[in-house]
Amino acid sequence: MRRVSRLVTLTRSASALPGVNGNVNSGAQHRLVQTASHGTNSFANKAVFDQLGPFTRSAAHGVAGIVFFSAAASPAMQEVHAKETIPSVKFDEVVLYQYEACPFCNKVKAFLDYYDISYKIVEVNPISKKEIKWSDYKKVPILQVDGEQLVDSSAIIDQLFQKIHPTGSLDDEEEKQWRGWVDNHLVHVLSPNIYRNTSEALESFDYITTHGNFSFSERLVAKYAGAAAMYFVSKKLKKKYNITDERAALYDAANTWVDALKGREFLGGTKPNLADLAVFGVLRPIRYLKSGRDMVENTKIGDWYTRMESAVGVSCGTKS
Repeated sequence: MRRVSRLVTLTRSASALPGVNGNVNSGAQHRLVQTASHGTNSFANKAVFDQLGPFTRSAAHGVAGIVFFSAAASPAMQEVHAKETIPSVKFDEVVLYQYEACPFCNKVKAFLDYYDISYKIVEVNPISKKEIKWSDYKKVPILQVDGEQLVDSSAIIDQLFQKIHPTGSLDDEEEKQWRGWVDNHLVHVLSPNIYRNTSEALESFDYITTHGNFSFSERLVAKYAGAAAMYFVSKKLKKKYNITDERAALYDAANTWVDALKGREFLGGTKPNLADLAVFGVLRPIRYLKSGRDMVENTKIGDWYTRMESAVGVSCGTKS
């Protein structure tokens, strides 16, 4: 009860700030809820929001583009793994329209970084979405490759892979199975963990408030009302996905992935495949949060993750 009371107090404080309540019209509020269910998949879909009480819905509507992850800088790599050599495919211009903390955007970025594909990053304002007004598709990620629009994180990766490997196959059953597992299972255990309590919820939103494309008042709402709203949403998600113990579910997912490696350096063998990149992409934003640190300390995933950090390398993206 103390945690809930603290979040309620923080949210009321944020909503009392000048320009926070009165400046978001009903259309913008609707877009904010859509943003909270961002990307090609959603952690908290509209049905979950509809089940929330009036206070929680109000807080969720007030969040300027809630996202479900936070990122932190990675430490220096301890191992060196060779990156895959790209065939003679060259792209003149690659532009990623994203939310910084979106897990599905991070899947795409992991692929681009691994293949050393330079790309420009356009951070989308979650309220106005003015950066993607030109597109009929109103979700992120959107990737423009030499003027061609690609959408849906898994479809983007498939199409890029085939551009890079024209004779390559996407039919490996093991790889397909684990890519599906990422979208249908792994992502669902993350939100209840990173919003498990008030301190972890606020830790997550500390990053969002400084790196997202928000105005001053939007940043305040995102940090306090957002943390409050996502605290309640995470409880709904626990129930929806039958999660009784958040950390146990996270640890089980991490160990399930390591068991799938069967002693290999990567699921792809000596080099990461698309499943490795998908798991790494969605975990990378939480790795140095409390939940991610606990995951590494209490499971066997740390060695694989370190190998992936080295194999993927530094970001090839530059913000526009």
